[in-house]
Amino acid sequence: MSRKVVILGAGVIGLCTALECARRGHSVTVIDRKPRRRDGCSFGNAGMVVPSHFIPLAAPGMVALGLKWMWDPESPFYIRPRLDPDLLSWGVRFWRAATRLRVEAAAPVLRDLGLLSRECFTSMGLDFGLVEKGLLMLCREERTLEEESHTAARANALGIPAEVLDARATAALDPAVTMDVCGSVWFPKDCHLSPGRFLSVLEEELVRLGVVFHWETEVRDFDTAASALKSVSTSRGSVVGECFVLCAGVWSAETARALRLSLPMQGGKGYSLTLTNPPQLPDLCSICTEARVAVTPMDGALRFGGTMELAGTDESIARRRVQGIIRAATRYFPAFSETDFAGIEPWRGLRPVSPDGMPYLGRTRRWQNLLVATGHAMMGLSLAPATGRIVADLLEEKDSGVDLGLMDPERFG
Repeated sequence: MSRKVVILGAGVIGLCTALECARRGHSVTVIDRKPRRRDGCSFGNAGMVVPSHFIPLAAPGMVALGLKWMWDPESPFYIRPRLDPDLLSWGVRFWRAATRLRVEAAAPVLRDLGLLSRECFTSMGLDFGLVEKGLLMLCREERTLEEESHTAARANALGIPAEVLDARATAALDPAVTMDVCGSVWFPKDCHLSPGRFLSVLEEELVRLGVVFHWETEVRDFDTAASALKSVSTSRGSVVGECFVLCAGVWSAETARALRLSLPMQGGKGYSLTLTNPPQLPDLCSICTEARVAVTPMDGALRFGGTMELAGTDESIARRRVQGIIRAATRYFPAFSETDFAGIEPWRGLRPVSPDGMPYLGRTRRWQNLLVATGHAMMGLSLAPATGRIVADLLEEKDSGVDLGLMDPERFG
C-alpha cells in the first residue's frame, strides 16, 4: 500500500531512505534546510564503505586517548572548551558507554549493518563508480600494527575478512603509491567511491522516480493528533504526511526537542583536502592509523580527510587541525610534500555523533508514525543504504533482519 512519506533531511541517509521508499511505490517528499548545491558532511567525506569498522567510537581507551590528544593542536581529536550542559551530559554518557562489554555487544550489530550496506551498494543498479578493492589500515609503528592485528583477528571471527601484511606485501598490493609504513591490515570487503558523484546520481534517480524536494526549507513545528504526526510546518508552508522520517544529521537533536524527544548529539567537525592532480594516485583507499587520516582516490583526484573536533555547530575552520592532516599525509606518503596542498581550500562538515557511537535508528514509542535515522557519526555514507532499507522495512512493518535494540532512538530518555 502506497503511503505519503515525509523525510526530514537530504543528506546521504535521507536520499538513500527516499530511494528505498520510492522504489517500493511510496509517495516521497524530502525537506532540507540547505540549498540543493550543498557542502554538508555527506559531500566532503572520505567516501569509504567500510564493513571493517565494527568498533563504535565509544570504546575502551578512547577517553584517555582523547584527553592526551587535547593538548596537541594538530591532533585528530579536540573538544572546544565551553560551558555547555549538553556537552557535559554527552561526555558522561560517552564515558559510561566506552566499555568492553558494550563494544562486544555493538560489534555484531555494526557488522550486520556494514555488510548489508555493502550488499545494497552493489545491487543498487546505479552507476556511481563503486571501487571494490578493499582498504588498507596503514601502520608506521610496530606497536600499532600489533594492535591492528588483534582487530583483524576479531574481524575474521565476526566473518569480516582481514589480512595482516608486512611493508613489502603492502607495497605489492598498491604499487602505484610509495608508502612509509611497517605494515598494514587489508580488509578486502571494503570499498570506496566519490560522495559527490554518488549523491548526484541518487538525486537524479529520485527526481526520475517522482520524489518531491523542498530545498532551503526550515522545519519549524509539527501538527500532531494523539500519538501521531499529521504534518510538518516549515518556512515554506505545511507538508502533510502519513509517515515521517527524521534524518537531519547534527540538526536532528534540535528538531527532536520540538517533539519532546531526546537525541543527545554533538557535531563532530571533520576536514578534508582534495588534490585534483596528486603526485601519485593509489588504487586502494587507506587509513593512516596513528594519525586517523583517511585517504581515498576519487575519479583521478585524491582526498585526505580526518579529525574529530567537538565544537558545537560552529563550522569555522581550525587551520592547525588541517595542518595536522597535511603533515600526516607527507609522513605516510613521502612522494607528497606540504607544497602539494598549497592553495587548496579545506572542506569541513559536522558529523552527527551520539554518545555511545551507535546510530539512532528505529521507531519512536511517543509518535507511532515517526522513525529516526541519524547519529551515524563518521559512518553515514557507509551505512546509508542499509539504513534506508531498514527504514523502508519498518514503514511496511517488515522484519529488517538487523537487531535494532542498541540503536533505539529513545534509549537516552
